[in-house]
Amino acid sequence: MAILAKREQEYKVKAINELKEAFESAPDFIFTDYRGLTVEQITNLRRQLRTKGAEFKVVKNNFARIAFERLSTTDVSAYLLGPTAVAIAPRDSNEVAKVLFDFTKSAPRLKVKGGLVGKTVYTDKQVEAFSKLPGKLQLVSMLMSCINGPVRNLAGALNDINARLVRTVKAVADKKADG
Repeated sequence: MAILAKREQEYKVKAINELKEAFESAPDFIFTDYRGLTVEQITNLRRQLRTKGAEFKVVKNNFARIAFERLSTTDVSAYLLGPTAVAIAPRDSNEVAKVLFDFTKSAPRLKVKGGLVGKTVYTDKQVEAFSKLPGKLQLVSMLMSCINGPVRNLAGALNDINARLVRTVKAVADKKADG
């Protein structure tokens, strides 16, 4: 439990408000332990996450806990222990989880602690399973393919009727021409 100071320090209030603003911009968060990663590895991970529209922030646990409390989200204080970095996913958190777990293959020191997806708290195992699911864009394309399938088959069947008629007339014409 944090000890409350008698006087608020401006830099701490500013840091908490900045974290709160960053957390407000996204519905999903994945918590990691970055201990043992080099600056180059963290920079590379941030670059990969930026391509997915995500941000990777190293946070002070107490500041992050206070920011999450001010947002009235589900309690995530269990994941705010030890060195913590938060992957902030404003769009598709599934893609962000995939990037993190792919990155752990080349840098096994990165540990995923858990996540907050929507209002649901995920453990590290649940985040890993979530990363293996198809992404939102893949699901939409699969749905559109299912919706488009019957229409495509109907168009093919209707086109086939005309093609059969033409082939039949051509066969009759060829037969009459031969004899």
